[in-house]
Amino acid sequence: MPLIRAIASILIILLGFVAHAQELKDGQNLRPQTLQDVADRVAPGTILVLGEAHDNAVHSAQHVALLQELRGRGLKVSVGMEFLEYPAQDALDRYLRGELAEADFLKEAGWGGSNFAYYREQIRFSLGGEGWTYALNSPRVLSSKIARGGLESLSAEEYALLPPQFSRGNDGYFERFQNAMGGHGPKGDALERYFLAQSLWDDTMAWKALEALRRDPAQVLVIIVGEFHVQYGGGLPDRLRARGANAVVTLSQLNVEGASAEEIEEATRPTGVYGPRADFLWISRF
Repeated sequence: MPLIRAIASILIILLGFVAHAQELKDGQNLRPQTLQDVADRVAPGTILVLGEAHDNAVHSAQHVALLQELRGRGLKVSVGMEFLEYPAQDALDRYLRGELAEADFLKEAGWGGSNFAYYREQIRFSLGGEGWTYALNSPRVLSSKIARGGLESLSAEEYALLPPQFSRGNDGYFERFQNAMGGHGPKGDALERYFLAQSLWDDTMAWKALEALRRDPAQVLVIIVGEFHVQYGGGLPDRLRARGANAVVTLSQLNVEGASAEEIEEATRPTGVYGPRADFLWISRF
């Protein structure tokens, strides 16, 4: 069974490169770029925030291609995962050391509804080099309770699991969050609670990422997160910098299949309010 799962993961990655067009661009001036150009921006101690559409074969394949490019530069590449809550680090460590079967790891880690085959290679990537893989996110119970009842709904034990000096996301991020929720989403205090829960994910991932990097400043940490967390720097990149990260590079992956020229322009060009979508844009059509 482990061999079958490994083959399935490899097939997903290979299929991700089949029959789709892709291009890399500079997020500021939209000039063509290559993976080599991205890697040129990365040095030991850099955090690279890689946005994705979840459960997507193309994006999964691109994750691995980027990781391989960085390792090919002789960098010590580690991976940080939004999908793994930080209390699951012990289970993750035992899984990577071969002490825990995959099924048991997924159960202990509370892996959610996403297909693990899209992330197996990324999580295990560190085994081929000197880096490691880190569980970065907040326990789901915290964000769920905050979304329903705010910070005051947490018990003392739950409150202790928050990042030190936990901070709400910035106003620009809130504005984008409000727009993304749309007119039929929560409003008023409910919207603020939902945004606080969103902010918790970003701030927790930043906290844990910086902890990992400070333990080993020689590594490069590639954090795989949902697209909204990286776009326009307002989510995770903002919290990383607020917590003292010196070198943060952002890459946004987006699918423009079926989009008009005007829609592509709107999605990719820097805005007057929020600036560039990311340092690099990885644009696909599939």
